[in-house]
Amino acid sequence: MGGFSVFEAMERYQYEQIIHMYDQATGLKGITVIHNTTLGPALGGTRIWNYASDEEALVDCLRLARGMTYKSAAAGLNLGGGKTVLIGDASKLKSEAYFRALGRYVQSLNGRYITAEDVNTSTKDMSYVAMETNHVVGLEGKSGNPSPVTALGVFHGVKAGLQQKFGNSDIDRYTFAVQGAGQTGYYLIGYLLEGGAKKIYFTELNPKHIARMQQEHPEVTFVQPDDIFGLDVDVFSPCALGGSLNSDTIPLIKAPVIAGSANNVLLDEDVHGKMIMDRGIIYCPDFVINAGGIINVYHEIHGYNRDNALADATRIYDRLLEILAIAEREHIPSQQAAKVFAQQRIEAIHQLKRTYIPR
Repeated sequence: MGGFSVFEAMERYQYEQIIHMYDQATGLKGITVIHNTTLGPALGGTRIWNYASDEEALVDCLRLARGMTYKSAAAGLNLGGGKTVLIGDASKLKSEAYFRALGRYVQSLNGRYITAEDVNTSTKDMSYVAMETNHVVGLEGKSGNPSPVTALGVFHGVKAGLQQKFGNSDIDRYTFAVQGAGQTGYYLIGYLLEGGAKKIYFTELNPKHIARMQQEHPEVTFVQPDDIFGLDVDVFSPCALGGSLNSDTIPLIKAPVIAGSANNVLLDEDVHGKMIMDRGIIYCPDFVINAGGIINVYHEIHGYNRDNALADATRIYDRLLEILAIAEREHIPSQQAAKVFAQQRIEAIHQLKRTYIPR
């Protein structure tokens, strides 16, 4: 494992449980991580990715699960954090049997973990999972695809970042660079266009998503992936996979505001959060600004009402302004301020109960 110690990671970041699963009949191979269930059952989506190694898959799942704990806590939800990663090529593995096998593993956790769609999985896939367990959300006919609601929350988070930096959140005053236009980035661009954005640039790796954007919104300009960071815009919105803000890319960024939907977008939270702060850039913490999706599916657990879910997603604006104010007052990176904000809620509830174990 290259010196990586699972139990050292669990002790350092207080993970509760790691489950490895393998189903020979369907080829399902993956990991579920439950980070913290102080506030309630762990909720986090299932993603499929062709990881280079088992260790890479585990490290990604650990980071994502921990991020979900902070995301739920900061959003004021009674949920803990968890995640599932499945290893392999989604185009070759996906089938009804494959996802029903996953559903049986989820069911074996007896409600301590609730899953949903994520990268390379869909609401249709989750419908197969639901054949074997009730512990799945984001289903068609209920809350459905969370991406539009995630994007709505990001849109209001963008406005919060603009308000903090410029004292004005009117979208029609500003220019934007969006990295990734497959799901959340696609919907975010739609909201920005509705808001009258002066100019929008985007980048994307999938040719189908590029063609879709160029056909639907020819006024949005495509740029090559390596060029997106250095554009002279007001807001950079990372909406792809994590780790895109790092020692190589941060020095390239000209935008005074960073606000996007990508999870774990800081390659090293401590190093790169401070690097962004030292450059005077307003950074909207990922697990706060992208909480619209989990807010949406949380409402499904308690009886879904779309109007209520959308109203809760818009409150990301106020929550971010509060966190950005803490960061400015304490002169700490906003990612650190957001963690303090979330951890205070977890610790307060921890005095009442410790872990979620259903009867």
